Amino acid sequence: MAISDDDRRLAVPLGTVRTGAPGDVKAIAELVRENDVTLLVVGHPLNMSGEAGERAHHAERFANALTGFLQIPVVLHDERLSSVEADRALRESGAGGRERRRSIDRSAATVILQSWLDAHRR
Repeated sequence: MAISDDDRRLAVPLGTVRTGAPGDVKAIAELVRENDVTLLVVGHPLNMSGEAGERAHHAERFANALTGFLQIPVVLHDERLSSVEADRALRESGAGGRERRRSIDRSAATVILQSWLDAHRR
C-alpha cells in the first residue's frame, strides 16, 4: 500500500496488506478510514502487450469488490514494470536482496500510485 500527500503530488509507502480474502478488503477499508482516503488506485497488471490476462481480471474483480465495500471511487492503473522499477530503486538505495524482497510490494505500490498521480496532475 502507498498513500499520497493531500495535494496528490507525492506517493509514500504505507505498508503491506496480506490477510487473504475477504480480510484484505476489510484491512484496506480500515486504512481508508484511518487515513481519510478519497480515492483508491489499484494496480492493473496488464500483459506487456496491453492485453488483460488472468492476473488483470483478478485485479478487476478485486477493484469491483472494493468499490462495493467502500464509499470512495476505486480506479485501476496500469502497473506494467512497476516491480522492475521498484527493485531498481531499492538496489540503487543500497538495499540487500533480503531487504528488497521484504520491501518490493510496498515500493511497487508507491511506484504505481506515483505513476497515477503524475498522469492525473491537477
